Amino acid sequence: MEELLTLEELAKYLKISKHTLYKMLERGKIPAFKIANQWRFKKSDIDKWIEQQRKTTLKEQNNGWV
Repeated sequence: MEELLTLEELAKYLKISKHTLYKMLERGKIPAFKIANQWRFKKSDIDKWIEQQRKTTLKEQNNGWV
């Protein structure tokens, strides 16, 4: 079965505050869904999202020359 993370677990995994994570959720900046009114995150989706963020950052740093 796919590993699901809670908000607290994801904040620790990303090494960010829960407050920052809530802001990201409000803005639709991170893949998530709710179960019984609580946020859940598929670890595989988060790992893909991290890689996309990394690639975007590298492109910006290199002015599109990746």
